[in-house]
Amino acid sequence: MAERRLRILIVEDEMLVAMNIEDMLLELGHEVAGIASRLEPALALAREGGFDVAMLDVNLAGDRSFPVADLLIARGIPFVFATGYGPEGIDAEYRDQPVLQKPFRARDLAAALEALAAPGPDSGA
Repeated sequence: MAERRLRILIVEDEMLVAMNIEDMLLELGHEVAGIASRLEPALALAREGGFDVAMLDVNLAGDRSFPVADLLIARGIPFVFATGYGPEGIDAEYRDQPVLQKPFRARDLAAALEALAAPGPDSGA
């Protein structure tokens, strides 16, 4: 269903959830560029790049993923928050970012990724 194959960074502290997301992404025809379960490795992967979009769990074993979001915003890399808290769990300055409410289905993930990839038709250069 995806028009183009995306490389996606997954930032998720629950390994089973991360594996489930990875399976969904692969079924949708995308590639997982990396998985980070804690804040510092997530920041390192976000600095390295090599991915098109990111999925950020808001709560990473007690740390918030907002520093990763800040880095992605500064680099112009689109992302979606994936959280069980819903939009209410997102700090006010990030409320314009897309949010996937956990648990979500593959079709919800596909729609979020299509929306993230859509704004930059020129960005594939």
